[in-house]
Amino acid sequence: MPIKAILTDIEGTTSAVSFVFDVLFPYAREHLPGFVRTHAQEPAVLAQLDAVRADSGEPDANIERVIEILLEWIAADRKATPLKALQGMVWAEGYRAGQLKGHVYPDAVLALRRWHEQGYGLYVYSSGSVQAQKLIFGCAEVGDLTPLFSGYFDTGCGPKRESQSYRQIAESIRLRPEQVLFLSDVVEELDAARQAGMLTYGLVRAGGQLGDHEVAPSFETIDPGRY
Repeated sequence: MPIKAILTDIEGTTSAVSFVFDVLFPYAREHLPGFVRTHAQEPAVLAQLDAVRADSGEPDANIERVIEILLEWIAADRKATPLKALQGMVWAEGYRAGQLKGHVYPDAVLALRRWHEQGYGLYVYSSGSVQAQKLIFGCAEVGDLTPLFSGYFDTGCGPKRESQSYRQIAESIRLRPEQVLFLSDVVEELDAARQAGMLTYGLVRAGGQLGDHEVAPSFETIDPGRY
């Protein structure tokens, strides 16, 4: 059955891990406290702060305690949905101010544009919020890449290392799992996608292997038309 859609991870796949850990995370860590204090009463922000209180088991936590929890989560690289949402809001301000530009590997840009022209549906699945995903591609160093994509998925559809998440994504884009090619640099994610029925390709930009998944050092050599 031919591939009709390509689902890609971001961190370590389309974009450098260092961009996330050396640029985005430090920016969020520095600016999140002030952002929360300034915008705490706005409905979208308040909803995420309440979610932090619920997730941490501290329903009565004041703003300063919520900020402490968020900074602890950042330090632990916790994949908490309210943290990701708030980070996305902070990054949005940074992108709008021109302080941030999304990093996307040149080989990924070329391949994504080529696959879009060839008629493949392109989708993103990352632990970062959908908002953060759109910012990376929408404010990329090479310009706005969002017109290439048909949809975005984050941990709201489930953990990236569980096969049910990939089944849910396939269902939501109205394709059979075997019609979707998933790209990632994490073997547990590739395993979960394959268990769900998707085809997989691992990105090993620094070399190496990802279990028994087919791998490539860049997007340049990946040909979805061969399946």
